[in-house]
Amino acid sequence: MEYVYAAMLIHKAGGKVDEATVKKVLEAAGAKVDDARIKALVASLEGVNIDEAIKNATVAPVAAAPAAAGGEAPKEEKKEKPKEDKKSAEEAAAGLGALFG
Repeated sequence: MEYVYAAMLIHKAGGKVDEATVKKVLEAAGAKVDDARIKALVASLEGVNIDEAIKNATVAPVAAAPAAAGGEAPKEEKKEKPKEDKKSAEEAAAGLGALFG
């Protein structure tokens, strides 16, 4: 995960996400560097619009905290799921999927 974080940090700072830069960031953070993982990361991000991928990323909902003892249970609300184009979400995550395998 630290490899992805390094790439996001470099991108956010306006730098180019390449092997040398990712390696420098990881070394500066004190992480053990695996050159093969860096190459895989950079190859996976090639041609990916990172800003668009972040914008389209889905986040799992966080479970609500349990109600206090003796308290009234919270009412469940029906939430309408936003309609998304399944293909565009898959395309945005296509390059990033290899990073978590």
